[in-house]
Amino acid sequence: MALETDEEILDANGLGMQWLIKNHRDLIDAEFALNEGGGVGLKSGKAIRNSVQTNEKVSIGYQLTVKDRGGHSSLPRKDNAIYHLAGGLVRLSNYSFPMNLNETTRIYFTKTAEVDTSHADDIKAILAPRPDPAALARLSENPGYNAQLRTTCVATMLEGGHAINALPQLATAKVNCRILPGEPVEGVQATIERVLADKEIAVAPTGKAVLSPPSPLNEEIMGSIERLSKEFWPDASIVPVMSTGATDGSYLRNAGIPTYGHSGLAADVDDNRIHGKDERVLVKSFYEGEEYLYRLVKMLAGGK
Repeated sequence: MALETDEEILDANGLGMQWLIKNHRDLIDAEFALNEGGGVGLKSGKAIRNSVQTNEKVSIGYQLTVKDRGGHSSLPRKDNAIYHLAGGLVRLSNYSFPMNLNETTRIYFTKTAEVDTSHADDIKAILAPRPDPAALARLSENPGYNAQLRTTCVATMLEGGHAINALPQLATAKVNCRILPGEPVEGVQATIERVLADKEIAVAPTGKAVLSPPSPLNEEIMGSIERLSKEFWPDASIVPVMSTGATDGSYLRNAGIPTYGHSGLAADVDDNRIHGKDERVLVKSFYEGEEYLYRLVKMLAGGK
């Protein structure tokens, strides 16, 4: 077991998983790894799925910057740094990247259609050889499904101006993108610049994207999960998923260690509070997940 930091910053300082791989590969060398990234989904308190993360979106941030000569606020001009930035962000908010399903998300939606009866028809319609645009539009209104369907970019931070009585000389925004595995990262920046449609808005990446291959659906691992899951959540389907967030599993996959996000922690599928100030887990789910993961590790390690 390796306890390391820091998922919140995606190991940007290289002192977490990257450090272990570089300096102590012998201590973590394994046939495969279990990591966070997939949990048990609850609907009205009932477990409907037990997720196994096999791949993940690529996280990268961009800074949008507008500079201007400024001036006194009593002499306003239409050419305003904040207006330029705000207009571009509105255009970005109205843009949707095209749908692009991969092997994992196709399986995810196929299995989801079996339990989500309210969206089943629309899911089947987008899985058809010729996806129905109307069904796609309806599914895209659900943030969870939308994130599985396409690359997403969203504004997360905003700053502009320096005084109430001065025209802004600088306005900036941070945009966080989650790119589908296999899609070119450079193409996303080009799309952002096209959608902003304003040469005054400069776009620059704030970090480096970490690409990683998907982990294969190992029969031994999936079989063990299937058997044990039935003891804890008899009606829950085992569903391969693509994480819309990012984990340090990408570093392990790139190091040749197939990694599966699977925790046994249960949470309401309609109440996502991850990274929020009110992030929480049910007491029952905490202890249940602890016991489940302990027993799963013993099974996979050949114990009883």
